[in-house]
Amino acid sequence: MRKAFIATLCELAALDDRIVLLTGDLGHLAMEPFRERFPNRFLNAGVAEQNMIGLATGMAEAGFLPYAYSIATFAALRPFEFIRNGPVLHQLPVRVVGMGMGFEYGHSGPTHYGVEDISVLRALPGLTIVIPADSDQAANAIRDTYNVSGPVYYSLGKDDRITVPGLNGRFQLGKIQIPRKGVDVALVTMGSLSQEVAAAAQELSSQGLEAAVAVVSNFHPDPEDDLAEFLSSFRHVVSVEAQTLSGGLGAFAAGVIASRGLRCKLRALGVRTPPDGTSGPQEERWRKHGIDRGGIVRNVHELISN
Repeated sequence: MRKAFIATLCELAALDDRIVLLTGDLGHLAMEPFRERFPNRFLNAGVAEQNMIGLATGMAEAGFLPYAYSIATFAALRPFEFIRNGPVLHQLPVRVVGMGMGFEYGHSGPTHYGVEDISVLRALPGLTIVIPADSDQAANAIRDTYNVSGPVYYSLGKDDRITVPGLNGRFQLGKIQIPRKGVDVALVTMGSLSQEVAAAAQELSSQGLEAAVAVVSNFHPDPEDDLAEFLSSFRHVVSVEAQTLSGGLGAFAAGVIASRGLRCKLRALGVRTPPDGTSGPQEERWRKHGIDRGGIVRNVHELISN
């Protein structure tokens, strides 16, 4: 989604000279289009993410619209206090961009895994969180949240080739999107893992089970009403995320089911075990944590049979 992010940001920056792009010494071979078109509005803050967020906060207070970019763990976790005490407490329009959701930096090891950023930042109700599933949705989400008055966190994937069948780039704050309909089980997911969930739904269909897929692409405002309406017609629900389960998508789905008194059983799939010193490509990490298409299909059958 990096190309989609930069292309959309260039489009917006051509219309709004308040837009400034900051990077924590990352994004080489991706940010050049913005730097070349708007050299006076591009700043490399170096490997100093807390300072980058502090600088972006001051710029927002001075009337600019700063986008601060780094790898998800360094954009969200390292400067967490700066995000909380700066743009969130003062409701300033800082845009924090976390790149490499889930296990996309697989070979770089757990220091680079973006598996806690959503759950951690969901603790800040004044922060809009956007988690696009593919490049088309990312472009639309960036456009649609451009005028949000408060801070926004974007969790973006690296791969610009990902496409979620049936999603067609749809995005709306406070809403879910349903790229695939079904009657036997509901699969709820978010981010670039949605492609794997869609593949699992297709495999289930070949086995005689029709799975509906719901993509949650934003929090704060939480899409509670939309998700409750979607889940109300299902007895079995599986949430799938490349995140730790505490405070993430599974916790959100469980809260909606419990608070609305829905008559469905949830199985939450996500990262349940701590890092063990190994690393590997994203697909291998998905298999390790049971959130690949095979793991999803297996859990659906187990849930339905119990």
